[in-house]
Amino acid sequence: MSESNYTKEKKVGEGTYAVVYLGKQLSSGDSIAVKEIKTSEFKDGLDMSAIREVKYLQELNHPNVINLIDIFMAYDNLNLVLEFLPTDLEVVIKDKNILFTPADIKSWMLMTLRGVYHVHRNFILHRDLKPNNLLISPDGLIKVADFGLARAVPGPREMLTSNVVTRWYRAPELLFGAKHYTYAVDVWSIGVIFAELMLRIPYLPGQDDMNQMEVTFRALGTPTDKQWPEVSSFPGYNKLQIYPSPSRDELRKRFIAATESALTLMENMLMMNPQTRWNTIQCLESEYFKELPAPSDPADINIFSQKV
Repeated sequence: MSESNYTKEKKVGEGTYAVVYLGKQLSSGDSIAVKEIKTSEFKDGLDMSAIREVKYLQELNHPNVINLIDIFMAYDNLNLVLEFLPTDLEVVIKDKNILFTPADIKSWMLMTLRGVYHVHRNFILHRDLKPNNLLISPDGLIKVADFGLARAVPGPREMLTSNVVTRWYRAPELLFGAKHYTYAVDVWSIGVIFAELMLRIPYLPGQDDMNQMEVTFRALGTPTDKQWPEVSSFPGYNKLQIYPSPSRDELRKRFIAATESALTLMENMLMMNPQTRWNTIQCLESEYFKELPAPSDPADINIFSQKV
């Protein structure tokens, strides 16, 4: 399709390299979002994150992953036409006028894990999961979005950058500067998001990279070689303060509304050792999703009607 099939009616966001507009698809009348990537800002043509976003969204087709409807060029800018998603989990967590239940949290976790399971099944690491990138459709579905930092799973000898994932959601192996890591970095991020849904405040809000380690290990315990073989060989480990892992009683006091199986799921998503951290399949098979209350039907979670 060409740009003549779309309108751009209202600017809803702007970053260094992209502007997002709310618009309409003229042939259907549907609301859409147009992400206009300013290619003129790049010396060598298109930015890698834009290429990644297009590549992976074309490969991924799932109810819990944002849908890329179309791509077109206009005035040398690349335009991604995406489904319109009016809000995200960050807005929901922060807005104290929005009330939600344990069954709603379970529904959001289930949809997030299903979306990320599909991403991982296609051999892709997302590498930037956070509440702001979990968008919500008008009918209540969670959609994993923003694949600008995503990449294909590397080969065994391939080195990766550890400077990925927004700081508060960054797994310990990334904080230690690991150059080899796995899908487990995404599971850690979802575990932190789960904690924030239960607390309604940021769970591990580090002020900078060093402080992020301190905040993470104070909350969850400093990893030892017994839990995570050879963790002490990472640079900077010897300078760390050693904190004990929290007992189940301490977690119960912090997460007062959580069931035992909710705490078990969270603990296994936030395992220090990425080798023992649960994967998305183990998370989806958790007792938490089998016990009552059942997950809310997404269409019944009325976050839009509660907005004031």
